[in-house]
Amino acid sequence: MVKGLYTAYTGMVQEQRRLDVLANNLANSTTVGYKREGATSKSFRDELALRIKDSERRGVRGIGDIQMGVKIGETYTDYSDGAAKVTDEQADLAIQGEGFFAIEFMDKNQNPSVKYTRNGEFNVDKDGYLVTADGDHLLNQEAAMAGSTEENGFVRVDPMLPFFVDESGAVFQNEQQIGTIGLVDFEDYDYLTKYGENLFDLEEGGEPAQAAGGKIVQGHLETANVNIAYEMVNMIQIQRAYEAGQKMIQTEDSTLEMAIGQVGSVS
Repeated sequence: MVKGLYTAYTGMVQEQRRLDVLANNLANSTTVGYKREGATSKSFRDELALRIKDSERRGVRGIGDIQMGVKIGETYTDYSDGAAKVTDEQADLAIQGEGFFAIEFMDKNQNPSVKYTRNGEFNVDKDGYLVTADGDHLLNQEAAMAGSTEENGFVRVDPMLPFFVDESGAVFQNEQQIGTIGLVDFEDYDYLTKYGENLFDLEEGGEPAQAAGGKIVQGHLETANVNIAYEMVNMIQIQRAYEAGQKMIQTEDSTLEMAIGQVGSVS
């Protein structure tokens, strides 16, 4: 019976974790370029239940397998494309297909590093650099592939003139190409880890691929790939599974109370 309590408890812990991941997806359903997450679970290894000191025969004999409950698996990221939203802003860029923008990220201690994102909501600052809402610079193709944060790797335009970006990321002003927006992809996404809401960090051992298969669409933004209806259905399923675990614990508790209070008092 105590094993039943533990099995129900592990199931409730996993459902709570799934709910936390789901709630984060819903909270970021309007975050540009956000990639939804999911949670996996796996069962503990089945164990052989044994009867010890059997009155009919000496020794130990098996009476069947017992399941010890569920344990927390991994949290994974869904990298599928989000829907493109038209903004008609020349500095707004969306990626269709594979690839990430590379930006020079500055932490609170002013230490630069390269981060990757699908959030193409950029602005042109007073010096003509394409920057994020936090002021981090967008990198060109050469700097993105090299992982460089040098100033000559920043994408820069004339802030007084309109500019055009084609599907390959080439930037044009006055019908002249003045740069190329960095678009990189990775052979193994397992080396990518989330950094905040819509940034990704590349762990040691991971390398950018030589070419990204995606296309850049100017005047659009990629919305989060969160399906709110799907997440709400999952929330209902999680709630029911959690309530089932609660009911199991209540039942096991009542059974234990009877075993201790009534069966144990029989002389």
